[in-house]
Amino acid sequence: MPPKGKKNAVAEKPKAGEEERDEPLQAVILTDPFETRFSPFTLEQPRCLLPLVNTPLIEYTFEFLANAGVQEIFVYCGAHREQVEVYISRSKWSSRSSPFSRLEVIQSTARTVGDAMRDLDTRSLLVGDFVLVYGDVVSNLPLESALAAHRERRTKDKNAIMTLVLREAGQNHRTKARGTKPIFVVDPSRDRCLHFEQMPNREGSHFLSLDPDLLSHEEIEIRSDVIDCGIDICTPDVLALWSDNFDFQAPRKDFLHTVLKDYELNGKTIHTYIVEDHYAARVRNLHAYDSVSKDIISRYAYPLCPDTNLLQDQSYQAYRGNIYKEQGVILARSCVIKPKTAIGRATSVGDGTVISRSVIGRHCQIGRDVTIEGAYIWDYASIGDGCTVKQSVIANEATLRKNCTVEAGALISYGVIIGEGKTISGQHRITRAKRKRTDGEELDKGEADVSVVGPGGDGFEFHDSEEEEEEEIVDGLVPPDPNLSLSAQSISTLNSEGDDDSDMAQNLNRPAADSFVSVGSQDSYASQHAANFDHDASASIYDSLEKGHESANIQLELTALRMSTNASDHQVRRSIVLSFVKRIVQLIKSDSSAKSAVDQVFGQHKELLERSIFDKTQAKKVDQVDFMLLLQTELSHRETGDIILLSAATKLVELDIIEEDGITQWWEDAKASDGQEMKAVREKTQQLIDFLNDSSESEDEDDEEEEDSE
Repeated sequence: MPPKGKKNAVAEKPKAGEEERDEPLQAVILTDPFETRFSPFTLEQPRCLLPLVNTPLIEYTFEFLANAGVQEIFVYCGAHREQVEVYISRSKWSSRSSPFSRLEVIQSTARTVGDAMRDLDTRSLLVGDFVLVYGDVVSNLPLESALAAHRERRTKDKNAIMTLVLREAGQNHRTKARGTKPIFVVDPSRDRCLHFEQMPNREGSHFLSLDPDLLSHEEIEIRSDVIDCGIDICTPDVLALWSDNFDFQAPRKDFLHTVLKDYELNGKTIHTYIVEDHYAARVRNLHAYDSVSKDIISRYAYPLCPDTNLLQDQSYQAYRGNIYKEQGVILARSCVIKPKTAIGRATSVGDGTVISRSVIGRHCQIGRDVTIEGAYIWDYASIGDGCTVKQSVIANEATLRKNCTVEAGALISYGVIIGEGKTISGQHRITRAKRKRTDGEELDKGEADVSVVGPGGDGFEFHDSEEEEEEEIVDGLVPPDPNLSLSAQSISTLNSEGDDDSDMAQNLNRPAADSFVSVGSQDSYASQHAANFDHDASASIYDSLEKGHESANIQLELTALRMSTNASDHQVRRSIVLSFVKRIVQLIKSDSSAKSAVDQVFGQHKELLERSIFDKTQAKKVDQVDFMLLLQTELSHRETGDIILLSAATKLVELDIIEEDGITQWWEDAKASDGQEMKAVREKTQQLIDFLNDSSESEDEDDEEEEDSE
């Protein structure tokens, strides 16, 4: 018999339901599901911080719990605890205005959900009913009714220890698990779950085997038409059961299946709360990632949609056809943005490019004549001219050189570079990082495999050496099965507000235009002029430089023009670079040396330069690298551009506008050596890099000598 101490202690709690309700509602977020479904991305980033429609996954979970009235949250981490801690500490959820009175990150060496639950039991943090969710839950479901039903049962029967929140969704909804089918056998008169089985079952069979005793119930329902939302309302007895049974590892096929099967032994009952409206789903694998992203963009999860701007610095606006765009997006006049697409701030899209049903992150550079269809491009990615990307994921800072093809299902991880003209098949998972050897060690960087990434590429094929047994078959990001019927009706059942694409303009109180060829053709008057900012701003700055205006006056004009067009920081830096280079070239043609021309232009306008760069306090010098890349690109086709670049880089370091770290990061950036022109123009600047490296080594030697003398 299992020990009874913990269970009896829980049972001695106050009987009155009112007293239980006075306790703060607590929640546990399992940010690490102990799975490899999002590898290789999760080698470098925690799963809960991966972007879902350009918003970290955990933000949706926090929003759900805040709306549910949760007051105390324990975020349970396995891998990447430090990244989760840093993110939460900087988020609105840790501010004074946060709805949570307690938000604590817990780390453990647990390797399964079972280990995590047993560890929570030993910590004694949970004093009453609590909500157990994963850090990938996306839901607009009000939880008050489910909580009320759970508490009412508890007042009548202390053995009712758990309520599973399920969402009715028909048989073929796209957010349901693929490859497996969860089966819940329910007594509808008491909403009690009598049996759970996952098909195929442990024997590999697709036949459901029921205990004959279950047929003694007056009525039973066999439900295979529900989505398991990953939302459980629990009592501390649940943790005690996990501790008493060390063979429990998985929440459903181990814990739920066995507790229901052993009812006669433990006497505990588990109940269901099945909802027929609102939205609830888990981003449990890449197939669900794709499906939930589409639901958010299509407004089925309203108000969880891009233009709600869940993050404080987001600025999405919605346009007809479920197109969303942040401020500062730069679109060429001939590019086409098709429906159901979201584009993040400071991303630029070149001429002739067509983007459809995709999510593009911030600061991405999309070249000319690119085709992107059903893909997810994360922040700071670069897609070269002539590339084709379909139904795949391109992670942060990844680069596709010109004329690459990425086929449906491919995963390209952080910082990977794909060589020019290379085709990546849908089976490839490409990374630059190996697994950690032990906790706390840095990730190993593997050698580039040219056969995978092509000449000039950086990355190798990821092979999972620790394939875990999971609760369902892992699905990739692949095209939908043409034999699977997904009617509009079955999908729209998740739409709690009744919104659909046809009445989008009416719901947004937004006037409809006659023609919508691209996002640029839909924008306001100011946004239409944003595309002309580069020309107008650079012309204005150049004119002021010629006339000898002071930096403060140039800055006033630039700020006014920027505000009237919603231009991005990147556009401001580009306009400065264009005008400064043009003025330097003019001075050189007037018999000035490159050094004196650079000194005159850069030296007199240090303030203007400083006000375009905002990363001095950050380790990653994104703005400084961007400025240097813009300068290098502009000089790459100029006569004597190599001499001007050396003089300009030296002056910028001397003025402390570009820091040594900024110069180093620019020099090591892949874009700085992309193409023969970019390599040639920076050859002379190698002497500055060598000087900075020698100076750094001399300082290190001096420090060592001082330490030895002490």
